[in-house]
Amino acid sequence: MANSPAPQGVAYVAGTFDTKARELHFIADALKDLGVAVTTVDLSTNHADAVTDIGAKAVAAFHPDGADAVFTGDRGSAVSAMAVAFERFLLSRDDIGGVISAGGTGGTALATPAMRALPIGLPKVMVSTVGGGNVAPYVGPSDICMIPSVTDVQGINRISSQVLANAAHALGGMIAHHKDPDPDAKPTVALTMFGVTTPCVQHAAAALEDRFDTLVFHAVGTGGQAMEKLADSGLLAGMLDLTTTEICDLFMGGVFSAGKDRLGAVIRSGLPYVGSCGALDMVNFGAKDTVPSKYADRNLYVHNPQVTLMRTTVEENARMGRWIGEKLNRCEGPVRFFLPEGGVSLLDAPEMPFWDPEADAALFEALETTVRQTDSRRLIRLPWNINDDRFADAAVAAFLELLEA
Repeated sequence: MANSPAPQGVAYVAGTFDTKARELHFIADALKDLGVAVTTVDLSTNHADAVTDIGAKAVAAFHPDGADAVFTGDRGSAVSAMAVAFERFLLSRDDIGGVISAGGTGGTALATPAMRALPIGLPKVMVSTVGGGNVAPYVGPSDICMIPSVTDVQGINRISSQVLANAAHALGGMIAHHKDPDPDAKPTVALTMFGVTTPCVQHAAAALEDRFDTLVFHAVGTGGQAMEKLADSGLLAGMLDLTTTEICDLFMGGVFSAGKDRLGAVIRSGLPYVGSCGALDMVNFGAKDTVPSKYADRNLYVHNPQVTLMRTTVEENARMGRWIGEKLNRCEGPVRFFLPEGGVSLLDAPEMPFWDPEADAALFEALETTVRQTDSRRLIRLPWNINDDRFADAAVAAFLELLEA
């Protein structure tokens, strides 16, 4: 590696060395040839004594219930438990420069949860037999580099040697050329947007862009997850979460849910948080014929041939309001949550298809009943639609006030 930067940190090569030892050691040797320090970690679940730097028993001991919870003799439960143990193991290490693994479905399910738990920006590479398919369950909102193995991860041949070497060299390059954050860069602020809240978010982003690096996330499930992953990774100065519509899909089975942990990073990080009810008037489905039959008589709006929206009801809004309120109560950081009385989206306005003041009132009342308001945690009612420029201006002013405080 003449004239190349010195590698920073240790490359962790992890996997089931009982069945993939040859392939994983091939990766480790390729990294060592690049001058990268390597730690091999065994994730086998069958008590095998593999030749690695850290054995499976040592990793399994990190499970909350101890190693016996991993070595159950049942492959399914053992893999799930080892994944938990490996995540806790990796989070305990302070010398990680990057992580790489290789395997089939089981090996991928073992390694990727721990990779997802690591901060955004820390190199992560997974060589997998499922790398060319639907990798969302494995990658989630993280920055795992998923490399299809092409052939099975079984033996070293003319194809696997190229794929595994490329993966090792990719990780080595990421470690050696790691880019630290620019200390002089503007602080980063995240905003959430949907088509029906675009005017609001664009106005807010424009008002902030001179002072902040503004990141806008499309609230389609992965968007909310990605934003919160950045918050968990310590990469945000604050959040303007003006579009919380993913919560509708969580409750009613829509296609854009961000999962039960939505708002979880707000709680964990303590970051300044300004939120609102953007697009809580709608649940998202695919083409109209994909809408569940139980919703056939509901107020449906065909947004385009691939997206059908369903108006949320009074009862649904009350449930969501209580859920959001309970989450906000757990926030120790400063919170301002805005209630737009003039409607929560472009469709929720007078003479528009989703205008329903009673449903909105149920949402606002549930929030006000649930949230324990303090000087730090406040709900703010405004008489405008969420897309009124005055609403965006008020949200931005509140955010700047929280940062200055």
